[in-house]
Amino acid sequence: MQQRHLGRTAATQDPNKLIIDPFAPDDELDLLKPIDNLNAARVLILNASYEPLHVCSVKRSVALLMYEVAERVEDSDRVLRSPSQVFAVPSVIRLKKFVKRPYRQRVAFNRKNVFRRDDHRCQYCGVKSSDLTLDHVLPRSRKGSTSWDNVVACCHRCNAKKRDRTPEEANMKLRRRPFAPRFMFSSAYGVLPNIDPIWEKYLP
Repeated sequence: MQQRHLGRTAATQDPNKLIIDPFAPDDELDLLKPIDNLNAARVLILNASYEPLHVCSVKRSVALLMYEVAERVEDSDRVLRSPSQVFAVPSVIRLKKFVKRPYRQRVAFNRKNVFRRDDHRCQYCGVKSSDLTLDHVLPRSRKGSTSWDNVVACCHRCNAKKRDRTPEEANMKLRRRPFAPRFMFSSAYGVLPNIDPIWEKYLP
């Protein structure tokens, strides 16, 4: 698994102790943003098998790396600064030993999770908004179910246009068919509205 390092010419080669030279060129260090909250939920933990397990704080991820429980996989564009050193903040870490996890429960079907699955975008016109509603692809008047495979996020304009019709009848096209997600993040830190794009290749 290839690691992504920011500030490559300024960094050491030890993947678990990535230290950036504070005397590196300014244009390189300017790309790295100091982190302001060590307890923020922003690090993805992978099992030894590369299966996503959890999201943890930067503080916990650094501890896992220091005690060599985990190894660094991907770095973010954030850094931790000390008076003499600059440390790259990980975005993805991997446990060195496989952890058997409990049976994963199905993702709860609710309004908030439908919006999260659909990336807060109308599934007809593609507009991204915080003011969406839900649409039944097969209308409830025709015995359409209120379930993962029949409900999508929809803007008010498209909802008014579609009315009590199927997409075909309204001459509207779905961006993708609705589905039941197999994995969705929730943690002690609450709902994560925006995940790091680096994580996408590790998620189901």
